[in-house]
Amino acid sequence: MLVLLPPSEGKATGGSRSPLDLGALSLPELGEARAEVLDELVSLCSGDETKTAEVLGLSEGLRGEIAKNAALREAGTRPAGEIYTGVLYDALGLATLPTAARRRAGRSLLVFSGLWGAVRIGDRIPSYRCSMGVKLPGLGALGTYWRNRTPMAEVIPQAAGRGLVLDLRSAAYAAAWKPKGALAERTAAVRVLQSKIVNGVEKRSVVSHFNKATKGRMVRDLLTAEVTPSGPGELVEALRGLGYLVEAAPPERAGQPWGLDVVVTEL
Repeated sequence: MLVLLPPSEGKATGGSRSPLDLGALSLPELGEARAEVLDELVSLCSGDETKTAEVLGLSEGLRGEIAKNAALREAGTRPAGEIYTGVLYDALGLATLPTAARRRAGRSLLVFSGLWGAVRIGDRIPSYRCSMGVKLPGLGALGTYWRNRTPMAEVIPQAAGRGLVLDLRSAAYAAAWKPKGALAERTAAVRVLQSKIVNGVEKRSVVSHFNKATKGRMVRDLLTAEVTPSGPGELVEALRGLGYLVEAAPPERAGQPWGLDVVVTEL
């Protein structure tokens, strides 16, 4: 099973004295594209601060991220699983997983990124600020950039092999790679809906906090339960067995992913 995750906006700082080694990252076929985005981002952040803040969508309180980006090649690094923080990663709790579950996480979790394309949680990276929605001056929108790179179209199917793909990415990160053909039919795209009763009628909506926390908890439960579904149908049964209320929508035609709604009433 390959689990596709979004990164987090907030990221842990600090790290070892070892600087970034692009050649040591997983999915090395993405190396050339990573270097291109990194060069463009560092160059941008080494120039006009006002322009950079506008391009990166940074508020006044986040201007410090610019200097951090400018020094990415020399900055200390940490495993990606420690760099990414926030609601989803707090609920996932990588550091507190049992040993066997942590090993499974290292093999199965893939975090999409505007800067790196995609990394595994053991890859050592510096803290950075560059979302998939950013349009870098020399490269354009990063979602489109990554989607149009041939290596991205090749390495994700290779990483998935013949197994299930559990897609938990937000829309901006899903734009960087979309499954096709038989792989799409083994892909389950999940959304989390909060259910509330209003005047005796059930109302469902997507609420960011519920969405992120539930996805993190769901991945943790799958990892610790040693569940390895081979396809979306088995995933539905596995999640129901773990206590989740899941509604499944099989694809209407060939070459499309499954849609799974996980319905929650409370965190």
